[in-house]
Amino acid sequence: MKKGIFFGFLFFALAVFIASPYTAHSQLKPGEPIVLGVPTALGSIEGRDGLMAINMARDEINAKGGVLVGKTKHKIEVYSIDTREHEPGIPVHDALTAAEKLILEKKPHAIVLGNFRSEVLLATMDLISKYKLPYICCIAMTPLLQKKVSEEYDKYKYVFRNCLNAPQLATYLGGVMGSIRKEFGLTNKAYIMTQDVLWAKGTGMGLQGWLKQNGWEVVAFDTYATGSSDFSPSLIKVRAQNAQVIVPIFDMPQSGILLKQARAMQIPAMLVGFISPVACENAWKVFEGEVEGMINMVYEVGPIPVKGVPKSVAFNENYGKRYGQKARTELSGHGPGPSYDAVYIMANAIERAKTVEPDALVKALEQTDMQGVTGRIKFGKDHQVVYGFDPKETALGVGFQWVKPGKRIVVFPEGVAEAKIQLPPYMK
Repeated sequence: MKKGIFFGFLFFALAVFIASPYTAHSQLKPGEPIVLGVPTALGSIEGRDGLMAINMARDEINAKGGVLVGKTKHKIEVYSIDTREHEPGIPVHDALTAAEKLILEKKPHAIVLGNFRSEVLLATMDLISKYKLPYICCIAMTPLLQKKVSEEYDKYKYVFRNCLNAPQLATYLGGVMGSIRKEFGLTNKAYIMTQDVLWAKGTGMGLQGWLKQNGWEVVAFDTYATGSSDFSPSLIKVRAQNAQVIVPIFDMPQSGILLKQARAMQIPAMLVGFISPVACENAWKVFEGEVEGMINMVYEVGPIPVKGVPKSVAFNENYGKRYGQKARTELSGHGPGPSYDAVYIMANAIERAKTVEPDALVKALEQTDMQGVTGRIKFGKDHQVVYGFDPKETALGVGFQWVKPGKRIVVFPEGVAEAKIQLPPYMK
C-alpha cells in the first residue's frame, strides 16, 4: 500500500514537472550571470545590427563590473538564435520553435530585441506569457501588441516595446507630408506603396487616413509581396495619375530597386517614406547617387546621430570604434538604437527591483524613466515607449533627406532639423 502511494505521488510530481513551463530563476546566486536571450531574424540587417548593439551594451556594462543586484554585481551573458522570420515563406511556427529552443536551452532571465515580423510577435506573446519572461521588443511594430497588453494585462504584462510602432511612424510621415505641401505647393496627389506585411500595411493605412483628413488624394495603395523586385507597374500609374509624392514603406532588401526604377523611368515625384537599404549612411555609394532628394525615415535615432540627443552621437561614434567605420555606415534605420537601450533598460530595472523575479521586474520596467540613445524612455500603460518630437520628453524618430555630396541631413521634426527640405533636382 505504501509502495503504491509512493509511486502514485512520484508519477504525479513528474506529471506536474513536465506540464509546468520553465520559469527563469527568481534569485541569482553569487557569480551567476544575468542571461539575456535574443531570438530574432539575424539574417536581416536590422536583426544583425541589433545584436551587435546589444553586445556592445553588454560589454560596456560588464566592463564596469556588471549589474548590481542587491549587494552583489552580476555580469551579463547574451545568447542569440536565428528565427529566420524575415525570409519569404518561413512559417510562424518555425520562428516560435527557434525562440522556445533558446528559452529551454539557455534559460534566459529576459528577452531583448525579439521579433522582426509583427505576425510572429503576436504569436510569440503567448510563448512569453507561458514562460513569464520579461521581453522588450525592438523591431516589430504592430499596435496590436499594445491592444493585447491593455485588454489582457495579467497574461501579456511581460511584453514591452521600446522601438517605434506603426501608428507613430504614420504620424511622423504625416508631419513630413504636411511640410512638403506647405513648402512647395505640390499637387495633393499621393501614391502609397507598401510591403505586404502587417506593420507596413498598417502604417500605410494609418497614413492614408491622415492624408485624406488633411486634403490629400491617395490615388492608389499598392502592396508587394516580400521578395518582389519589379515595381514598374505602380511607377507607370504614378506618372499617368500625376502623383507628385510616392510613399514607399518596405523593409526588404529588394526594395532599393524601387528607387533605381523610379530614377531610370524619370518619374517626377518625390519619394517620402522608408526603404530599408536607403536608410544606411553608405546608401549614396551603394545606389550611385540615385537616392538624391529622397526623404527617408530613421525610426529611432542612433544610427543617425542627432545633436539634440547626445547619447545618439556617442552611440554612433562608439559603434564605429567597436566594429569599424564600414559597419557604422551600414547601420540600419530601425532597431539598433532600441536594442542598445534595451540592455540598459533591463539592467536599470533589475537594479531597482533588486531581483530578476519576473513580476517584480515587470513593475520596475513600468516605472522606467531614463535618457537613452533614442531620447527619453518612458513606457505607457500599454507598455509602448512614447515617441514624439522633443527628445527631452519622448523618444525620437527623424526624417532625413539625401543631398549632394552624399549627406543625410535631418529635416524633421523641426525642433532637431539641421536644414529645410529641398525640392529634388528632377522636380525643378
